[in-house]
Amino acid sequence: MPSKKLDRIDRKILEEIQRNGNISNLELAEKVNLSPSPCSRRVRQLEEAGIIDRQVTLLNQNALGLPLTVYIHVSLEKQLPKTLENFERSITSYNEVLECALITGSDADYLLKVLMPDMSYYEKFLLKELNQIEGVSSIRTSFVMRQVISRTELPLSHIN
Repeated sequence: MPSKKLDRIDRKILEEIQRNGNISNLELAEKVNLSPSPCSRRVRQLEEAGIIDRQVTLLNQNALGLPLTVYIHVSLEKQLPKTLENFERSITSYNEVLECALITGSDADYLLKVLMPDMSYYEKFLLKELNQIEGVSSIRTSFVMRQVISRTELPLSHIN
C-alpha cells in the first residue's frame, strides 16, 4: 500500500492523468469535480509522496521505424553478485532495451524487452553486444508477431 492514504478523488486524478498526461489542471479539476487550487495541491501531494513518479510522452514505435519487439531470455553462467551487477551495468547502456527484469520460475535469469528496426539490426545487437557481456551463458529469443494489449496505465481498482 502507498504511504499516503488515497481516496476516491486521488484515484480519479490518477486515472485521468494516466489517460492524458498533457491534461491541464483546469480540465483535470473539472473531471474530478474539484476547483483548480485543491486539484493542483492534490497532484503536488501525489508527486511528493512518490505516487506520481514522472510524466512522459509515449511515441509510436512503428512510426519511428522500430516495428520489431523482441523478448530475450538471458541466462548467466553463475548468479554471483558480481556477475549480476556486471550484466545489469552492461545492459543499461543499450537504448534498445526498454525493460530488463531479474526473474524467477524460468531457466533464464533475466527477461529483456527490446525494440529493433529489423532482423539484421537484431543480429548485430545479439552478436556484437549481448553475446559479448561477460557471464552470459545462453540467450533465447521470442519475437512478437502481434501486440494484443499494450497498456501504460496501472490498475487502480484495488484503491477504494
